[in-house]
Amino acid sequence: MTTTPTTGAPTTARGGRGLWLREHSELGVCVLLLALGVLVLTDTLTMDVDIAQRGPVGPRTVPVVVGSGLLVIAALLAVDVLRGGRGQAEGGEDVDLSEPADWRTVSLLAGVFLGAAVLIEPLGFPVAGALLFWGAAFALGSRSTDRDPLIAAGLSLLTYVVFNNLLGVPLPGGPLMGVL
Repeated sequence: MTTTPTTGAPTTARGGRGLWLREHSELGVCVLLLALGVLVLTDTLTMDVDIAQRGPVGPRTVPVVVGSGLLVIAALLAVDVLRGGRGQAEGGEDVDLSEPADWRTVSLLAGVFLGAAVLIEPLGFPVAGALLFWGAAFALGSRSTDRDPLIAAGLSLLTYVVFNNLLGVPLPGGPLMGVL
């Protein structure tokens, strides 16, 4: 193995720089973690914090810890990859990579998700959530037309009550606002 004179990247007789990048593809994850860490720290350190609103820990503590952790993990992973470490393939995955992707299912799920996002404001979360759960079940292959809408409505109402009433996270109720 030699290095190229212009870039210093290792080359081999078989593939050159492309082979080296393919063998060290985990470095892309390192770059993503590094960018996320920098973004979190930059956003955290530039946020306005009123001194009177701060408690003993403050609103910057957790984001600084998370951003710093992302930077440390990116650096440790990069060192491991450059020393020859490789991720292990999962043995439990039952995926046939020779089969093409099921773009119909992906398209249906994306359409259901976007539809729910558009309908959440005018119809409210209970109705939009029920349509989301029912549409996702349909896209993933369930064809029980008598059971699926009932389960979707119950799951959506339960989610609305838990978030809106118990956790205090306001969700749009839509036409059902006065009923719930």
